[in-house]
Amino acid sequence: MQTIPITSLVIIALPAILVLIILCRWSDSAGRSAHALARMVIQLCLIGYALTFIFKTESSILVLSVLSVMLCASSWIALSSVPEQRRNLYFRALLATFIVNSCLLALITQVVLDTSPWFEPSIVIPLAGMVFAVGMNGISLFAERYFAELGRTDETAARNIAYKATLIPITNSLMAVGLVSLPGMMTGQILSGVSPLIAVRYQIMIMLMFFTSSGLTSALFYILIRSSSSDVDEAR
Repeated sequence: MQTIPITSLVIIALPAILVLIILCRWSDSAGRSAHALARMVIQLCLIGYALTFIFKTESSILVLSVLSVMLCASSWIALSSVPEQRRNLYFRALLATFIVNSCLLALITQVVLDTSPWFEPSIVIPLAGMVFAVGMNGISLFAERYFAELGRTDETAARNIAYKATLIPITNSLMAVGLVSLPGMMTGQILSGVSPLIAVRYQIMIMLMFFTSSGLTSALFYILIRSSSSDVDEAR
């Protein structure tokens, strides 16, 4: 695969800077977006070096430690949409993300892909990143919409509206894949020389994983917060 020079990355950053300029003029969120872009670059550079080392390891403990950090971080970030209830809901978000997405990750790596060894870092860590991120977004969307709707409708209607809203992004992706877009994994495999027919199978697996993660993680998160009615009462 062709290596991208640093100068080329600088060029593609120019349109992003244009977006920041528009944000400065039209809203007050330019600072947060600039922080997010800078954080993205720093985090990816650091993880690039880290993964180079981790992919060479034969330690299952190290791989599980990395997954634990990813799990804890994704659960915390998921609740950024409801900052006032972040601490109260964190354990429930963590539990929902762990139960659903660890099971999905195990199903894919150990049954579908039959990974050997079972902790193969170059397979387990990238897939974990994908599934944790989708679960994170599912909780974030559900929490924001659910607690917003509680202020103007009954609890059942708030749940239904929030759950429907949570699945809109992934449903749109399912409708568009192959027709409007070629997703990241499929594009990456094709660019690296893999047959499109093989890449399609992997992408189907990923899209099914995304839909399941988003739907089940947000549903379990709702069940967990409903088990403690104080969280819902406080939101009212």
